[in-house]
Amino acid sequence: MNAEKNKENAVEFYRMAYAGEPKKAIELYVGEEYIQHNPDVADGKQGFIDYFERMQKEYPNKSIEFVRCIAEADLVALHTHQIWPEGDEYVTMDFFRFDENGKIVEHWDSIQQIPKKSANNNIMY
Repeated sequence: MNAEKNKENAVEFYRMAYAGEPKKAIELYVGEEYIQHNPDVADGKQGFIDYFERMQKEYPNKSIEFVRCIAEADLVALHTHQIWPEGDEYVTMDFFRFDENGKIVEHWDSIQQIPKKSANNNIMY
């Protein structure tokens, strides 16, 4: 396992899909299978492609910033800040499992909208 390479690949995979190229992201970075745990996205490679193609059509001006990237063994965690149209902001934490060939084969995530008011002055990302 090459944790540094897996980190780079996880970021590029997500950046590419987010920018509207999910087919290319799947071709370059995903292994034989793709297990999806997000209940809003269908399982498998095509489910991922369909979801991100739809997001690109519906929200072409969204943006993403990769705040943190942590790798351990065959897992990579990404902590991101997303800005969507009309000023909606989200913090996400995505987890990717890599196979022995350095390809992504499984994904989990947690998404939280950034509230307009907070009980503290700390940012969420």
